[in-house]
Amino acid sequence: MLRTESIFRILTALLFVTALFISGYFRRQAEREGGVLRTPVGNKLIVAMRLMALVVVLPVFGYWINPGWVAWARFALPVWPRWIAAGFAVALIPVMVWVFASIGKNISASHDTRHGHVLVTHGPYRWVRHPLYSVGFLFAVALMVITALWWLAGMILPLFVLLVRTTKEEAKLIETFGDEYRDYMKRTGRFLPRWM
Repeated sequence: MLRTESIFRILTALLFVTALFISGYFRRQAEREGGVLRTPVGNKLIVAMRLMALVVVLPVFGYWINPGWVAWARFALPVWPRWIAAGFAVALIPVMVWVFASIGKNISASHDTRHGHVLVTHGPYRWVRHPLYSVGFLFAVALMVITALWWLAGMILPLFVLLVRTTKEEAKLIETFGDEYRDYMKRTGRFLPRWM
């Protein structure tokens, strides 16, 4: 079991670093090529979300260094669902790249749009308006199962703030694109594909 736990620790570290690298790469590229934001709004919300996420993620660092440090935040879980979650998280990596590549230079840390922003309706955005949030949520759940850290369920707090932000983000997109975005909303789901 100790060897298996070491594999899970290494795997979560690799997955976490890979996800951060992908996000950082595409976000830096958007900052260079995407143009300036129309207005500097939402910065306080971004800081709050990042601080909440940091508090939630801190035990993961403890898990990587010494799982005994975070024994208080763990729950008993058989090995097989942890392996399934690991496979699922690995499968999400190319999906994450697809989402970031599809939104391209339009991504921003705030809910505001950039000058020259275009409405992205290809790739996963063909079916879902906010696939980045969906993939991020699924990735966080997978990490929670792999590490067996119930503490990661605390990601619900930043995700709740993200729901508030999504409403503001969509209002900005309606302001920018008008009926084109309203029509897009009718044929796509917010976080999951619309089946009917």
